[in-house]
Amino acid sequence: MIPAGRLHLVRTLADVAAHQGIAVQTLLNSGRHKTEGFPEPLNAGRTRLYDGEQLDAYFAGRPVPPLPGGDNDGDLLDRQEAAALRGMTPQQWDTRKKDPAVGQHLVVVGGVEHWPRAVVRDHTPTPRTRTAPTPGRAGGRPTGAGDQVPRDELPPLVARLLDDDPALTAAGVTEALGVHRNTAQAALIDLRAQRIADAMEQHGTGPTQAAAALGYPAGLVRRATVRAESIRRGRQAQPYLAAVAQAAHEAGWTTTAAAPTVQHPDDDLCVAALVLDAPGAPAAALVWDERHGWRTATSRRHPLGPRAAWPTPGDGVRHLATGTTPAPADLIAAAAHTG
Repeated sequence: MIPAGRLHLVRTLADVAAHQGIAVQTLLNSGRHKTEGFPEPLNAGRTRLYDGEQLDAYFAGRPVPPLPGGDNDGDLLDRQEAAALRGMTPQQWDTRKKDPAVGQHLVVVGGVEHWPRAVVRDHTPTPRTRTAPTPGRAGGRPTGAGDQVPRDELPPLVARLLDDDPALTAAGVTEALGVHRNTAQAALIDLRAQRIADAMEQHGTGPTQAAAALGYPAGLVRRATVRAESIRRGRQAQPYLAAVAQAAHEAGWTTTAAAPTVQHPDDDLCVAALVLDAPGAPAAALVWDERHGWRTATSRRHPLGPRAAWPTPGDGVRHLATGTTPAPADLIAAAAHTG
């Protein structure tokens, strides 16, 4: 469980390994994360998550502070914890989480799905209704039917719907535009997150206050507010990424000096890929991760890899320089070094 208000402190084993300057596999082989006194993970799943404040204290040789006690509606529960709270199996929860009333609150942290405690506890399954067939038309939207609106045309259409109704739901988008519920939900989350980030920058407020000012119901924007904070961090990183792109261009590794676009494979994560498309470049691409810094990639087409997971060095992948934002000149020198 991620205690309420501590989402920004969550760290993964990859973060722990990076802090110690070793590969994740080396950490796993050494068992350092299992030694006495090491902070307990926040969850029991396969992908372990840790509290950053506890880790910082441990590495500094200070007593590890306890996590907040008691249950809070804002606590984030993973799959096993959500199932346990509802008295069901994880497989049963896998079915329950598909309900739009649950899915719209999904928060992905370190690649692990979470839901607010209040949503898990209070959710009542949405009644299933069947649309009566009318002459010449089948009832409802056929299972597996493709979206009726091309993806590149969807954002402005959803934007107009959201302008008219700040409480717009994925079901409302599906009904109005004939797109799949998942497509509608993804478009709504991204659009709301962009607008919340804009409001945060314009008014100097936090994401919750910005969402409220836009008229977005609190129950619909949990995931969007997390994404908005990531978008804002990504915007703040753009000048730095542009400087790196310029340095790579001056080194003769790219044909243009265009800065890479910040992406958000998880709601709480910023990553970017700088494709090195000129002959003689030392790698296919350079990948930046706000938690780990820079590495090389072996593919120009898919430099981030599956879910932008941070890989261990080897097979053409090298971790470059030190820190998350090394000086562009230092990064270029590290990338150029092939020894």
